[in-house]
Amino acid sequence: MYLLDTHALVWVVGSPERLPQAVRMVVESHQTKVSVISLWEMIIKKNRKTAAVRNPLAWWEQHVTRVETEVLPIRIPHLTALDRLPDLHRDPFDRMLVAQALAEGLTLATKDPTLVRYGVPIVWE
Repeated sequence: MYLLDTHALVWVVGSPERLPQAVRMVVESHQTKVSVISLWEMIIKKNRKTAAVRNPLAWWEQHVTRVETEVLPIRIPHLTALDRLPDLHRDPFDRMLVAQALAEGLTLATKDPTLVRYGVPIVWE
């Protein structure tokens, strides 16, 4: 199973051509999950000029909830994994996604090559 990073989720919906073939195959296999962390990130960043999603709650309802995508909530084991992560990356959303992937035994679909330093399996290329 795979956990989509926020940018991967947004691209699946709006710009699938930006995804590498390996990630497209993962998505087509229907073995993906998304995290409530991605919604949180989109809400926090919605007013930035570079925001990919301007109305995150409506977007989430349409592209995640309605299509019944499995959404990971934040659980204590995820926070335990987060607490154990070394300080290698500054983005708190990416760190939480890494923690969830590690705690759940998932492969993270992300273009961020620095996240592999946490020992989380990554698929992108």
